[in-house]
Amino acid sequence: MLAKMTSKNQLTLPKNITTAVGPAEYFDVEARNGQIVLTPVRIQRGDAVRAKLAELDLDEQDIADAVAWARKSPATKKSGPVSKKSAK
Repeated sequence: MLAKMTSKNQLTLPKNITTAVGPAEYFDVEARNGQIVLTPVRIQRGDAVRAKLAELDLDEQDIADAVAWARKSPATKKSGPVSKKSAK
């Protein structure tokens, strides 16, 4: 099956190919051994991220502490951020 590249480097994927891999809006693109490899990617929405944070028992203060710690200069980083949970 052929797909023509436009002058703007765009390709239209044949419908039977996209149907075979399932619905995907985004694809990871990789050059491998002279071939272009497209892998469908399912983007996780905010609900999935919030669910993972809840699963890890992280709250907004834990995130704020981690960001503040990450923004410190390397010389001032003695240990990782301390959350109220790990301080117990």
